[in-house]
Amino acid sequence: MASTSVSSIQQRFKYDVFLSFRGEDVRKTFVDHLYHALVKKGIITYKDDETIKKGERISEQLMRSIEDSRFYIIVFSKNYASSSWCLDELVKIMECQKMTEHTAYPVFFDVEPTEVRHQSGAVGEAFAKHVRGSWSSVLPLDCLCSIVESCCNKSSASLNGSTVDLENDDNVGRWRNAMKEAAGLAGLELKNTFNGHEANFIQQIVEEVSLKLHLFNSIIDDKLVGMVTPVKDVVSSLEIDSDDVRMIGIWGMGGGGKTTLARAVFDSISILFEAKCFVENVREGSKGSSLKELQKKVLQSVLNDKSIEVESVYDGKSLMKRMLCSRKVLLVLDDVDDTEQLEALAGKPTWFKPGSRIITTTRDKQVLKAHQVNFIPQVHFIHDVSLLSHEEAICLFSRYAFGRETPNQGYDELSRMVVRYANGLPTTRKLRISYPNFRPKKI
Repeated sequence: MASTSVSSIQQRFKYDVFLSFRGEDVRKTFVDHLYHALVKKGIITYKDDETIKKGERISEQLMRSIEDSRFYIIVFSKNYASSSWCLDELVKIMECQKMTEHTAYPVFFDVEPTEVRHQSGAVGEAFAKHVRGSWSSVLPLDCLCSIVESCCNKSSASLNGSTVDLENDDNVGRWRNAMKEAAGLAGLELKNTFNGHEANFIQQIVEEVSLKLHLFNSIIDDKLVGMVTPVKDVVSSLEIDSDDVRMIGIWGMGGGGKTTLARAVFDSISILFEAKCFVENVREGSKGSSLKELQKKVLQSVLNDKSIEVESVYDGKSLMKRMLCSRKVLLVLDDVDDTEQLEALAGKPTWFKPGSRIITTTRDKQVLKAHQVNFIPQVHFIHDVSLLSHEEAICLFSRYAFGRETPNQGYDELSRMVVRYANGLPTTRKLRISYPNFRPKKI
């Protein structure tokens, strides 16, 4: 992906998703349900009959809206290829797809990818109407379809010694190439997904787009450096599409960025879960009799019920075991230092609904190992938070101290001294920079 800042990309794109479809096939059925599912998920979606302003030329607005969209969902149906409008739209989408900021996502509704790739079958029948010349008036449809299917990579075909021009003012060739390219992209086919059940199919589309979109638009503090790769690594290990209950441990020394990493991951993927809870500072919060208060916080947040009370840690375990299994949960337990805390807050995978994910941060790797052996032997992974490189450290320091990527003139040596003192710890650098006497003076 191009090295463009999150904020600049968010400003650039007006829409998260652009829907491309053949209205007569799916506008009032599949696409209508898909559109409302995307909007319900908070995804800004362009659908022509919802967003065209009266008096504005559709073609100009469509082209502009395609450019202004981050993702494209192309719904291929039997009559998609019969519309020159849809095909022009597809050509524009595939042009934008070649740019790193855009992603096209084909959905094969009632046709197969091979039909789109080769303009065969139902797609070939729809595409045949674009064959130019007198042949379209004298040849039967099945003959035209045969010509199109047999010559999908050619600009013309021979019939009884005569030539049939398939390019139609250069449009047919461009349309054919765009369909071939789109069919080669990773997408979903209805008949091979959830046995053709549209509701589940739509849910999967929305979840996949949501994950990609929110990973791309993760709200990460612009003063944080070195987070993009660790966030991607943790999310990859979580395997969101896997239907197990998975726990990820993030281990490292104090001030190393564990909490920051966990928060960034949480912000990136929380939209994909039915419930979420980020429990901060478990180590301090569990002292005395407060462990039951942390259990209450988890229960109230996950179940969205502030009336829930917990009488004891034992009572809390029973409630969590009985009530958390109804929701697909994303739970973060930050700064854990004792297995008792994990036993009370995330005892066994059977406490949680399949698909749930638990992220734990700690300074003590043995806490994670002990919980792995005793409770979750098959789904426990540990990530070590690495210190920042010298270049990343200088960049982070400069962002906090000077509001730029590099030190101000005259502060190079002082900046290097602070970075050496911090020794790669992000929190240490933030504390040093926050000290009021350090702020550079205006000259």
